[in-house]
Amino acid sequence: MNSTSTLVKMILDRWSSALQSCDKLLNSLTDEQLNQATAPTKNNGIYILGHLIAVHDDMIRLLGFGEKVVPAYFDVFIKAPYSADATLPNAAELRLNWTKMNEVLSQKMNALSEANWLEAHTAVSAEDFAKEPHRNKLNIILTRTTHLTYHTGQLTLLNR
Repeated sequence: MNSTSTLVKMILDRWSSALQSCDKLLNSLTDEQLNQATAPTKNNGIYILGHLIAVHDDMIRLLGFGEKVVPAYFDVFIKAPYSADATLPNAAELRLNWTKMNEVLSQKMNALSEANWLEAHTAVSAEDFAKEPHRNKLNIILTRTTHLTYHTGQLTLLNR
């Protein structure tokens, strides 16, 4: 295995591990727990889960995999900050979309070769990518893994 293979495998394994940890936690949380705030005046679990779905959905676009699965979530969970008064999808809908989202991502990610991972993502121009080749698809996975683990930590606060 060459160094590129090793690097790609390490990052994708870390992504998978973070996703499994989040799944395990989500499966342990009741719908009532997801409706709780992580702390007074802070996001609740419903908003955090919706936000994670919206971010993962945007990965489909960034990685060049096609159109978003739940595009309406972008405005609700990324553009708009959390509001206790907002009308949000229920836990059952979010759980279903979380599973669907991760199945779609997994299928598309597994189809990429090592070389594909080092290609530019869709939010970087060819000119910028020539100057900054680290702005590649693999880097999207790296940053989104960090994002996922951060919010998994927040969701852990609901498991009380």
